[in-house]
Amino acid sequence: MANKVTHISDLIHRVACSCLTHHLAGAYGLERCDSVDGETEEEDAVEEEEEEKEENGLKIWEEEKGAGPGRVSVCVREMETLMGEVFDAVSAVKRAYVSLQEAHCPWDPDKMRVADAAVVAELRRLGRLRDRFRRTGFGASAAAAAATPLREAVAPYEAALDDLKKELKAKDAEVESLKEKLRSTSIGGFGRKRRLHSSRRVGCINGLGAPAMPTPELFETYMEEVKSASKSFTGHLLSLMRSARWDIAATVRSIIEGGDGAIDHNPAIAEVDPHHAKHALESYVNRKVFHGFENETFYIEGSLTSLLRPAEFRNDCFAQFKDMRGMDPAELLGVLPTCQFGRFAAKKYLAIVHPKMEESLFGGVEQRRQVMAGAHPRTGFYGEFLRLAKPVWLLHLLAFALDPAPNHFEASKGAEFHPEYMESVVRFADGRFPPGWVVGFSVSPGFKLGNGSVVRARVYLVPRAQGV
Repeated sequence: MANKVTHISDLIHRVACSCLTHHLAGAYGLERCDSVDGETEEEDAVEEEEEEKEENGLKIWEEEKGAGPGRVSVCVREMETLMGEVFDAVSAVKRAYVSLQEAHCPWDPDKMRVADAAVVAELRRLGRLRDRFRRTGFGASAAAAAATPLREAVAPYEAALDDLKKELKAKDAEVESLKEKLRSTSIGGFGRKRRLHSSRRVGCINGLGAPAMPTPELFETYMEEVKSASKSFTGHLLSLMRSARWDIAATVRSIIEGGDGAIDHNPAIAEVDPHHAKHALESYVNRKVFHGFENETFYIEGSLTSLLRPAEFRNDCFAQFKDMRGMDPAELLGVLPTCQFGRFAAKKYLAIVHPKMEESLFGGVEQRRQVMAGAHPRTGFYGEFLRLAKPVWLLHLLAFALDPAPNHFEASKGAEFHPEYMESVVRFADGRFPPGWVVGFSVSPGFKLGNGSVVRARVYLVPRAQGV
């Protein structure tokens, strides 16, 4: 490493100078060689000085590296050995990867696992060689030299990544805004397939879906949402009962005519089609959740604001309606668990889900304990219940925001069927109702609005002999 590279011209020059310096005896050429001798001696001195400097530099380098005699050659041999192992490992990785590709076509899971393990093993081997290279100190200077250009190469990509992150945040905000608009407009469009015409719904919603004022059409729209949520919660509750191996027929008889908990057998209920048990259970749920609807607070408080300051109370109800309509009920109750809606939800949950019912369905009454303590469980069942409680609460706010307020009515057992006020939950084959059929039980209440419109009560029809 310390020897200077020698060129052909330099060798020729040295040989010539040597011949001129050590000339044969005699006086031939002495005069011509005098000047050459002086130049040659000077050049030899310069070369010797350069060689000494190189040797001293090598010694200093060896001392700095801690190298003793013969250390340089040992390091070179170690480097050669290490590089040979690196090349072998790279070749092995290539072979393992080829095997992995061959295992894909045709598909062979066993070969794939073996080839994958081989690739991982060879990559780990390369990692160990890299660590060994770093420990020996060979790569310290190379790593330091490569760090700066590597940083320069990565810098543009880091800047681009930051820009993409900013764009992603902006897109997320835009998505949330669009979701909010979708929630607002979906409520206005819900139930359009019903008997209400779409032209009647346009007046209750402005361009972004926010209601401009309380209208009978808006009330009818939310009544459709209550029906949908009631069906969904009832179906969920019925599936839990079947999973818990309940006697559905006995359950129907108990909860439909049980009133406040008493069990009373009724022939009309005994003859409910097993496929229609969901209507009986929905009747029970709606009777509980709509109890107290005619009161301004569902009898949670003894307030008389609707009588003392009716205009102010109507404005407050509609303001609450607009504030709450786009909120997630679980998130709202997570922040304000004891607000009016929170107390309403707790009261209705305790009324619908009896302690024995909850213990049978879930193996305990932990949810009931949390509700009684003023909290709201983060469970799937309670979340499904909140998806029913929210539209009922919003419908109640709308009812007291309207002037005049809607009149609430229910069909009684055994009453004659009147299509203008009632809607059968059971569909008959020809679309006509058989003569002599009467109301077996009411499934959901009806409302008569101030503009003369009627939200029909939903009823379950039975033959007159069973309904009386």
